[in-house]
Amino acid sequence: MAYDAVKMKDWQIAEAAEVNMPTPDEWRERLNLEKDEMIPFGKLCRLDFTKIIDRLKDKPDGKYIEVTAITPTPLGEGKTTTTMGILEGMGKRGLNVGGCIRQPSGGPTMNIKGTAAGGGNALLIPMTEFSMGLTGDINDIMNAHNLAMVALTSRMQHERNYDDEQLARLTKMRRLDIDPTRVEMGWIMDFCAQSLRNIVIGLGGRMDGFAMQSKFGIAVGSELMAILSIVKDLADLREKLDNITVAFDKKGNVITTGDLEVGGAMTAWMRNTINPTLMSTVEYQPCMVHAGPFANIAVGQSSITADRVGLKLFDYHVTESGFGADIGFEKFWNVKCRYSGLKPHVSVLTTTIRALKMHGGGPKVVAGLPLPDSYAKEDLGLLEKGISNMIHHINIIKTSGIKPVVCINSFHTDTKDEIAMVRKAAEAAGAFCALSSHWANGGDGALELADTVKEACKVENEFNFLYPVEMKLRERVEKIAKVVYGANGVSWTPDAEAKAKKLESDAKYDDYATMMVKTHLSLTHDPAVKGVPKDWALPIRDVLIYSGAKFLCPCAGAISLMPGTSSNPAFRRVDVDVNTGKVTGLF
Repeated sequence: MAYDAVKMKDWQIAEAAEVNMPTPDEWRERLNLEKDEMIPFGKLCRLDFTKIIDRLKDKPDGKYIEVTAITPTPLGEGKTTTTMGILEGMGKRGLNVGGCIRQPSGGPTMNIKGTAAGGGNALLIPMTEFSMGLTGDINDIMNAHNLAMVALTSRMQHERNYDDEQLARLTKMRRLDIDPTRVEMGWIMDFCAQSLRNIVIGLGGRMDGFAMQSKFGIAVGSELMAILSIVKDLADLREKLDNITVAFDKKGNVITTGDLEVGGAMTAWMRNTINPTLMSTVEYQPCMVHAGPFANIAVGQSSITADRVGLKLFDYHVTESGFGADIGFEKFWNVKCRYSGLKPHVSVLTTTIRALKMHGGGPKVVAGLPLPDSYAKEDLGLLEKGISNMIHHINIIKTSGIKPVVCINSFHTDTKDEIAMVRKAAEAAGAFCALSSHWANGGDGALELADTVKEACKVENEFNFLYPVEMKLRERVEKIAKVVYGANGVSWTPDAEAKAKKLESDAKYDDYATMMVKTHLSLTHDPAVKGVPKDWALPIRDVLIYSGAKFLCPCAGAISLMPGTSSNPAFRRVDVDVNTGKVTGLF
């Protein structure tokens, strides 16, 4: 039975559903798991992916379903809600279905976005645990990341205080001669804190550290989080955590976590993060949560390890990519699938009529403020102009060789004529299309979507990458800009182009993934530009190097790794019932 999503807050729906949530023992029986393949953690449990994969290595994989979206409004268009809806709809049809989504950061949860658990009757539970730390993966990543900074800054202090002989005798360390003006890494925390973007550390005497400029980023922007999303196993994690670039020495040579002899301890902090956490929709379909890397600076996907587990446990496994298809699907397509070797069967393009109206020239949508009234009224002219954005995203997915499913994530303000217009345009563009009211009606509202996705999984596709791994960096960027974003070409700053040429000349970087960095609010680098702009060039101002994850990140526009807290943050509405200890106000 669906809850009244109009009258009830998400946290109230979650609280009601959690009463009958399956216990770890019930999950073990439902999923046919061995006792030692589950790691209990309070009311939740982790799944031991190594043991599960080893036991089921010869079992054929299930169908692999990816969820993405059109270019969203700042309010988001419901990718996670759609993911939960697919799970619930397929569950209603009696199918063996499960999924995996990313773990949310405490920063957006306590800021404007709120929890990323979906919404209404298409919601992940237990929502409080999901929104506030879960089983501690982000905390472990923060400790591992900041330990690398402890190793760096203490090393710099000791090298300043001792000569070479004393350094070798007292500390058993060789001199690294780190350049304090070329420290690449910073500190991290899991909140949006603009006042920590640029800081000075080490003030005081000689025993109080090394005085220099430093910085903070948000935890999910850490390279360690990106690494967790792409590793194959614990051995792969250990290797990658030795190769992170922390700084450069005064001759320009790279200083890594391995040089600081801290990779082993970082792996020890992260050893438990390798296993996904098992959760549930409000209709009790299984859904894992694992990893939470940024979608603009990193891969923006839940983990490869969780997808491997899901494809063995379920006949249909659903995963979600961050932001629109120009960012999330592109990275799923050309990075995640290349690393994992997995081939998707279908991609679901989450679409809302309100977002298409925005792309057609509707009023500005501002995060944290109510949607302008004009979006609640029928406007076929505005909608028709904005549909080009949906068609562009359909073509992105079709370029990979997949025939997508357009999911019209319905709102009560959508009219029959508006829905008919979107459906006709989607089908004419070569996509399947389904209307879904999962937010309001749960699985019962997602039956058309579930049936359409099931049918789409039967279609043979010719999945191919956009570019070969041998293609050089600037050629890759040019191809992504033209084919995926719709640009005429790429404009490099002199410094960025010089850096790119140097990277192209070093064979060490030949197998690094190309991880584009740009806004998610536009197909261009400019978040204010909506629709499908023509006759523009993508400006690249820098190329970041993530040597542990093996990412080269061309930057289009300014991207901050530490978001700011708004003037009306969500934490103002979060509280605890002192009689029951339950958290209230989480969306």
